[in-house]
Amino acid sequence: MNREKALVIFSGGQDSTTCLFWAKKKFKEVIAISFDYNQKHKLELECAKELCKKYHVEHHILDLNLLNQLAPNSLTRTDIEVDKDAPKEGLPNSFVDGRNMLFLTFGAIFAKQRGIYHMVTGVSESDYSGYPDCRDVFIKSTNVTLNLAMDYQFEIHTPLMWINKEETWKMADDLEVLHIIKEETLTCYNGIKGNGCGECPACYLRKKGYLDFKKSREN
Repeated sequence: MNREKALVIFSGGQDSTTCLFWAKKKFKEVIAISFDYNQKHKLELECAKELCKKYHVEHHILDLNLLNQLAPNSLTRTDIEVDKDAPKEGLPNSFVDGRNMLFLTFGAIFAKQRGIYHMVTGVSESDYSGYPDCRDVFIKSTNVTLNLAMDYQFEIHTPLMWINKEETWKMADDLEVLHIIKEETLTCYNGIKGNGCGECPACYLRKKGYLDFKKSREN
């Protein structure tokens, strides 16, 4: 039983990269896993690969193309533009049905084969975008289900669950990786590294959080 290792669900974006460095501080060995579901911007996979290579993290990319076939949306189809504003009813068209559930399930299968009990994911309920699979209750229920399904004691860590984007930037600063997160991650729904396009919902949250963080640091 090895509880010194952790598997990070890794996209190369601000949140998952912050969690990657959080895990590197907490655990002796960290492995990152990314998923290729034929997303519109494959650059996020390249970004994840580059980050892991640069910062000496074992990295694996799993094929999850079936998700693309089952759940067409603005992150997987070039003919669907990302909603700039949250809809009055229903979920944003950037929501991929079942994505985090599948990521955690396949991540858990991978982790068990490696004798890993700890999994880390960058979901957050505080900057809630209307995504039901970012809620704490979903993570807790999935954790129980995985443990029962595999007769294995997984522990899913969500370091960002109760903090907003301003506090996520502060965490990166505390971890001494602020520059890495700002310059080398890809959060933008339009596939632009660093500050991104500045227009999509992901860029708006990222920029607002950074400005709030800078303001709080100046006070």
